[in-house]
Amino acid sequence: MLTYTIVLTQEPDETAITVTVPAIPGVATWGATPEEALASAREAIELQLESYLERGRPFPRDMRSPGKRSLTIEVTPPTGASRHSA
Repeated sequence: MLTYTIVLTQEPDETAITVTVPAIPGVATWGATPEEALASAREAIELQLESYLERGRPFPRDMRSPGKRSLTIEVTPPTGASRHSA
């Protein structure tokens, strides 16, 4: 398992929660509820890690985001990924 910090931001109109991943700048997603936002974040991270694996790039290390509403989640790395962890 890999662990990444995610940052949750409640949208001003309160219709959605946006999620970003400081360690993986290309990952941004959302959900209508906290549960949906977390599930969407996990899926987006896993898809991005598959892309890293396909390109032979190492997986990014986790980055904390001080002062922001954040959580740490575990994701399952793609098959054959053990040699790609940074």
